[in-house]
Amino acid sequence: MIAKHCKISRRTEPQALHLPLLKKQGSTVVTVRDKDFEIYLSEKEIQTAIRGLAAQVNADYAGLNPLFIGVLNGAFMFFSDLMKHIQGDCTVGFVKASSYEGMETSGKVAFQAMDGLTIEGRHVIVVEDIIDTGNTLKALYQQLGKQQPKSLRVCTLLFKKEAYKQSLPIDYVCFKTENKFLLGYGLDYDGLGRNLPEVYILKN
Repeated sequence: MIAKHCKISRRTEPQALHLPLLKKQGSTVVTVRDKDFEIYLSEKEIQTAIRGLAAQVNADYAGLNPLFIGVLNGAFMFFSDLMKHIQGDCTVGFVKASSYEGMETSGKVAFQAMDGLTIEGRHVIVVEDIIDTGNTLKALYQQLGKQQPKSLRVCTLLFKKEAYKQSLPIDYVCFKTENKFLLGYGLDYDGLGRNLPEVYILKN
């Protein structure tokens, strides 16, 4: 079957915002609301690291049919790109967690229920966009542990080691980063910037 292009109605055009909430300044700096961010990790660096991490996961879980759980909203880009390189049988699911308000972590973690996920007896890999204090990870570990997985490991794109306050192991890490606010590739500032293909860091 050949896909056909759909015609898009232009009767109602989206209204322009009065203020530029996200603005690229050349190829190295973006402005989101009142903050400037400079590029920290390029798209090429990110994709190369993901392929290397996926190869390690493939070797560790060959023939085991693991369950990958993506932590939304931030991990959606990393999760998608990672899964493109996972070989063999696996299943996927998602849990939504929130702990940030603006640029600060609230210290309180809220989860939305994981509908339809069977955890008991499964090899589970939690996929995070970023781990800093580890409060979200600890809460998720406790929740998943009650459901008796056969094994539980953590995979993250970014790890702020200096900010980490837990003793839980971080099994797979693409990048260890500075303890500064990061944006892009799924990470946001007040809901903006998740769609950027690179990771940016707050300028001094």
